[in-house]
Amino acid sequence: MTKSTNPDSLLRKIWKFFTSVKLSMSVLLSLAATSVIGTVIPQNGIPEVYTRQYGENLFNLFNALDFFDMYHSWWFRALLCLLTINITICSIERLSSTWKIIFPKRPSFDANRFQKVKNREEWTSGSSPEALHDIFHPYISKRFSVSLSQKTESGYFIFGEKGRWTSLGVYAVHLSVILMVAGGLIGSIFGFDGTVNIPEGESADTIFLGNHSSEKKLDFQIRCDDFDVSFYDSGMPKEYRSRLSIIKNGRTVTRQDILVNAPLRFEGVNIFQSSYGEMPSDKFTVTFTERESGSLYDVEAGFDKPIDMPNGAGKFIVKDFRTSFEYSGFNLGKTFICTMIPTGKEPEPVLVSVDHPRFDMMRQGDFVITISNVLYKYYTGLQVTRDPGVPVVYAGFLFMIIGCYITFFMFHQTICIQLSNKGAGAQVVIAGISGKHRPGMNTVIRRISHHLKQLSAA
Repeated sequence: MTKSTNPDSLLRKIWKFFTSVKLSMSVLLSLAATSVIGTVIPQNGIPEVYTRQYGENLFNLFNALDFFDMYHSWWFRALLCLLTINITICSIERLSSTWKIIFPKRPSFDANRFQKVKNREEWTSGSSPEALHDIFHPYISKRFSVSLSQKTESGYFIFGEKGRWTSLGVYAVHLSVILMVAGGLIGSIFGFDGTVNIPEGESADTIFLGNHSSEKKLDFQIRCDDFDVSFYDSGMPKEYRSRLSIIKNGRTVTRQDILVNAPLRFEGVNIFQSSYGEMPSDKFTVTFTERESGSLYDVEAGFDKPIDMPNGAGKFIVKDFRTSFEYSGFNLGKTFICTMIPTGKEPEPVLVSVDHPRFDMMRQGDFVITISNVLYKYYTGLQVTRDPGVPVVYAGFLFMIIGCYITFFMFHQTICIQLSNKGAGAQVVIAGISGKHRPGMNTVIRRISHHLKQLSAA
């Protein structure tokens, strides 16, 4: 005989799992630990450089785990989703009991709670308790959301209460965290961040995402009508400006000059001026210098066009170009990123520096490779982004500000005014209780006491 699983019990266990503080700490520590990976390992780099730095086996492992684009990896998104669910369920779990405290059906007051509190003011009035009650009770009713008057043998108790709802401030903070994480996830999943280099007079409708391993086709074309750069006397760039046209369905829909801090925005897509440089033409000379004999072999080449290496040594492909390339803390300047496929061996990444032609000698291969006869023209480097989660993140920041303000600057206030006979007049005692922010409650009691003294003296 087997025991049947109770669905309610199973759901309760799942609910309890997500309300666990241990789960919150585990997820937060996991996010902190994995963020170190994104700091130690450069993100969105070039695969050839990663292969050279880590070796092919380690590169394949890191690439499978998405360490090179960690913040868009499925497991990092899963951690963020788990944190969001955890915060949401924890808030729901505690909100039901908090709601009953904030909105009771019948608010009740106990005068004994105010007997020994430190936030209090006392004085003697020449008026009777009845006369003071008729003055004080309307005043308290106007300034407190809940008020109550009780007749006693020696006089009256007047109670006032407001601010129970301020306990919701912490939930506004929780909501802000949920919104910011959700906004980040929306942007990560449905948005994009890519780059494109467009030579003057040319257009493009495809951008490169992340480490250039993937592409995204836009719904429109971006054309660079003109590019202009000005320099300081020192030779440093002073300003660079691109005149762009957006072409959709064969029609130019907008034109705009963009600067570094003045992007073009179109249909939720932001186009930023991020860089500029010189772009080589698709025709140049690759020179192979045989290390032993010193013989030179010149071959005409272009991008992504395999060429034969001398003596049947293999194939050589020029993949990409960078106007500036950092390698082990050294700037190689203009650099071609290439792949060499030796006969019978695995492909090997090769960096060929135009500004430092002797750099390839460090590779210790059979040939020293250089590239020359390169013609250049200016291009504009654009960063093209779309983040539909930004409004949600902004809403999260707004709720964070509201929640923090409520939590730190507003508080629950309960006061008790005791009016008792004393000779021909009355003894007045005002005491206040607050769950937090006691100095603030002291100020409230002094201010109310001051106003009541003025009213009773009028």
